[in-house]
Amino acid sequence: MPTPPPAAVRALRPPKPTHDPWLPQGVTVELERGPGGESIPSATVFLTGAECPFTCVFCDLWRYTIDGPTPAGALPAQLRAALERLPGLLREAGLDRCDQLKLYNASNFFDRRAVPEADLEPIARLAAGFRRVVVECHPRLVDDRVRRFAELLRGRLEVAMGLETAHPEALSRLGKQMTLEQFDRAAERLRADGVDLRVFVLVGVPFVPADEQAKWVAESVRHAARVGARSVALIPVRGGNGELERLAGLGLFEPPDLALLEECLAGGLRAAEASLAVQVDPWDLDQVAAGCDACRDARVAAIREMNRTGKPRLTVCGDCRG
Repeated sequence: MPTPPPAAVRALRPPKPTHDPWLPQGVTVELERGPGGESIPSATVFLTGAECPFTCVFCDLWRYTIDGPTPAGALPAQLRAALERLPGLLREAGLDRCDQLKLYNASNFFDRRAVPEADLEPIARLAAGFRRVVVECHPRLVDDRVRRFAELLRGRLEVAMGLETAHPEALSRLGKQMTLEQFDRAAERLRADGVDLRVFVLVGVPFVPADEQAKWVAESVRHAARVGARSVALIPVRGGNGELERLAGLGLFEPPDLALLEECLAGGLRAAEASLAVQVDPWDLDQVAAGCDACRDARVAAIREMNRTGKPRLTVCGDCRG
C-alpha cells in the first residue's frame, strides 16, 4: 500500500488548536543522563512556530504549531519569557544551575519559515549562559545555517534528528521523505562542522509488526551509534492524528504500551553498549497505555530508573505474565 499524499494525511486531522506565536508552549527542567553517565541539569523550552513542511504519518507535533510562518522576533520573545521562569523551576526541582538548553519548536530549527534568519543571533545571545544548546531539525534541512548558528553560540550546539527507524521499508512509508543514506549524510555534515548529534527513534513504528519492534529499536540505536550520536531519545508513537487510527484499522499500527516501551528501552541500552546515552522521552509517559493496570506503576518506575542509571532491567508481572 503506497504512502498517502500529505494532503490526505492532513485531511484526517482534528482541528488544530489556536496558539499565540508570542508565547511558548511551556518550559520544563530535569536531570538528563549524558553519554558518560553524568547527570546534566537541563531545561526544555517548547516554542511556538510554523508547522514542519514534511507530513509524517505518525506526527502529533503539528497541533503545537501555528498556520503560516513564524513572525520575526517571536521566538526570542518566547525564549526570554521562558528563561524568566527558569530560576523558580530550578528551585522547585532542587537544582542550583542549568547546563543544557533544549529548544524544541515542534518543527525544524533550520527551516527559515519556522525560525527567521534574523532571530538566530538574538536566540544565541539569550542562550549564552548554557554549556550546550540542543535544537531539532529534519536531516534534509541541515545546511550552512547549522554551522553559522553554532558559531554564534558560546556553548556547544547539538542537533536532534529523527531517524525514527532503521527499518528501510517502514521508513520509506512514514512520509518522512528521507532515506537512511540522507540521514547518514546529514550526520556526517554535522560531525564535519563540529556539531553534536542526538537521534530520535520511535517505539511503535507503523508498518513494523509488534513482535519486531524491540529488534528494530535496537538496530536503530546501533545505527545511531555508527553515525556518531551522543544520545538517543526513544519516543512512543502517540495516536490522535487520524492517519494512525486509519492505519490501526488496517492492522498496520498498534499503539505501544508500557511493557513494549520498557522492553525497547532495555534492548536499546544493551545495543548501545555504553557508547551513547539511550533514554525514553519522559514527555507524556503517563499517557502511554498500561496494557496491565497491575504493573503500570512498576513499569513507569522501571523506565524512569533506566533513564537515570542506564542499566537495563525488566519488570515481571504475575498478572500479565510480562
